[in-house]
Amino acid sequence: MSEDATVNGDATAPADGEWEAVFWDIGGVILALDSVQAAHADFIADVLERREVDATVEEAIDTWRSTVGDYFRERDGTEFRSARDGYHRGVEAIVGEEIPRADWQPRFDEVVRASIEPIPGAVETIERLAERDLHVGVISDVDDAEGREMLERFGVREHFDSITTSEEVGRTKPDPAMFETALEKAGVDPERSLMIGDRYDHDVKGAADMGMHGVAFGADDGPAVSYRIETPTDVLGIVDGNGSHPSGTRAQSGEDTRDE
Repeated sequence: MSEDATVNGDATAPADGEWEAVFWDIGGVILALDSVQAAHADFIADVLERREVDATVEEAIDTWRSTVGDYFRERDGTEFRSARDGYHRGVEAIVGEEIPRADWQPRFDEVVRASIEPIPGAVETIERLAERDLHVGVISDVDDAEGREMLERFGVREHFDSITTSEEVGRTKPDPAMFETALEKAGVDPERSLMIGDRYDHDVKGAADMGMHGVAFGADDGPAVSYRIETPTDVLGIVDGNGSHPSGTRAQSGEDTRDE
């Protein structure tokens, strides 16, 4: 384990040190959110120009973030609603009128595909985990087709043994159904599973509530955090047991925080 990875002293690793599964969130863990934000900014500037909207790019970005952000917050832990619906709301809020999806979605997809990038170290780590005797999976709130396409673009789709999305399950994290479905697909013990996430309540605590070990990558701290990493490659040290093993019993979930 690298010096940048830290362990919750109250966490309990598998008795024999063998992990069975590593599950990944996508946004903020595999997908670099700053590249998404840059893509959205480029798309918004294009909308302003094409629709001749009387607003600055900065004003339009604020409108987009407020509208889309509210949409995502409203669906947390509830019934699945497509991210595309949230983006559609954002476009209409900027333009100030109803607009057909066909007028914006093709351009949106084009800009996003050209701009998104993986977080440094994520692709390499997923490839190396796939070489081990582990189930490597995804648990994400992304729309199903978009999530799979994204993983394909990053060249890691084939390395995942399972992909569990909110569109498939019909619920969003931290609803237990998301983690239960992923664990059932993998056929693994939750106590022998790691869940890497960038949001405390959403990913880390949600997984811990199911008996999994939460790995915080940028997520707020709290008693549900079994491990904290500074780079995706730190996960290899946890899996391989290179460093101090946690001891004792993991404290049960605590409070907190919040792209998919």
